[in-house]
Amino acid sequence: MRRYLSLYWYFLLQRFKILMEYRVNFFIGAFSTFLMQSAGVLAVWVIMRQIPDINGWTLNEILLIYGLLTLAKSINHMFADNLWTIGWGYIRPGGFDRFLVRPINPLFHLLADRFCHDGIGNLLVGAVLVGLSSHALGVVWTPLTLLYLIVAVISGGVIFIALNLITATSAFFIIESIPITQVIFNTHEFARVPLTIYPRAIGLVMTWLIPYGFASFYPASQLLGRDVGVLAWLSPVVAVILAVLSYQVWLFGLRHYSGTGS
Repeated sequence: MRRYLSLYWYFLLQRFKILMEYRVNFFIGAFSTFLMQSAGVLAVWVIMRQIPDINGWTLNEILLIYGLLTLAKSINHMFADNLWTIGWGYIRPGGFDRFLVRPINPLFHLLADRFCHDGIGNLLVGAVLVGLSSHALGVVWTPLTLLYLIVAVISGGVIFIALNLITATSAFFIIESIPITQVIFNTHEFARVPLTIYPRAIGLVMTWLIPYGFASFYPASQLLGRDVGVLAWLSPVVAVILAVLSYQVWLFGLRHYSGTGS
């Protein structure tokens, strides 16, 4: 573990050296993501200005859910964005083979190969939303509450990464995995707002099939004192199960990788 942490730090430093060669691009990338997320928040604000609450949920409560999801997504965006490029960026041109001949885990090498600074914009928006909304709602931040928040956000990030890894592994068979990854990834939009406003079927899908609800709705409900039962505590369990499952799917795909012949 220490070796891989040291290696990742080395990869990260090299990545930032490259990014700092083009400082304007670095800030434009981070700021553009900030603007995109801000536009989404503005849309929620405009709607809620006309409607006092949605099924009993106020603007600040919805912004807390939105902020938690954005924080979780930022982890995926910063540390695992390379999963989107595995087909056209590595497998098709033959560059993936270099991961197989080096004495480190190929998945680790793929993820460490590129830190995506655009995700910093997501991180900032998520942090601001959680901070402002929790203050407006009177959430009391104790050491245990802060620990719960950190665990929930990290668990949400792992859920995002695991679902992307499962779908991105299809690149070993069809090369172009982005459409498949996009279909599953885009369902996280449902988890930006309370799952209770949807028909029961959508809530079940967001809980048990594509469990983005554990990255936003259930942790937010716990922080707000809304009773959702044991589901409020299952985010790390779901994250671990999905991480193990996604890695097994990855290993299955890796065993069937035969190169492009280029």
